[in-house]
Amino acid sequence: MKVEYINPFIAATINVFDTMVGTEVRRGVPTLKDGYQPSHEVSAVIGLSGKAKGTVVLTVDREVAIQVAAALLQEEQSGLNADVADAMGEMANMIAGQAKGQLEHLCMSLSLPTVVTGKGHCIEFPRNAMRICIPFSCGWGSLALEVALVEVSSASEKLQEAAAVQSA
Repeated sequence: MKVEYINPFIAATINVFDTMVGTEVRRGVPTLKDGYQPSHEVSAVIGLSGKAKGTVVLTVDREVAIQVAAALLQEEQSGLNADVADAMGEMANMIAGQAKGQLEHLCMSLSLPTVVTGKGHCIEFPRNAMRICIPFSCGWGSLALEVALVEVSSASEKLQEAAAVQSA
């Protein structure tokens, strides 16, 4: 995955947390991620399609999810509930939407967000996609953005590649 595909997601995460819930997030060191388990207990998942396909996961500690919902809804939250799940889905949607704006050349569409909760849950990423995990921290706890994006060749590009291989 190209670094220029990751930077818009990092910038969008920092911006959305600052502007929408009024908290500063500090980025950690990105790593390659194996396996299917996200880093935290609450995960908001968005699918991407277009000239690139993939998955974006905003995964957060339980307390971060509760505080995000309280800030967005301006109402205390007593625990994980439908409002917290909706708030996390909206945060993931805003992050993916902002990043998409910086990646217009990929003509991507976003799926509706899906939120998964519980320790040890699994999320499948596209086959052959390198998964990058960007950890963040804030005053409420830990979170991470996990991104896997693969460029999709058009049918004409695939035919040209096949013809080149046959003529070689």
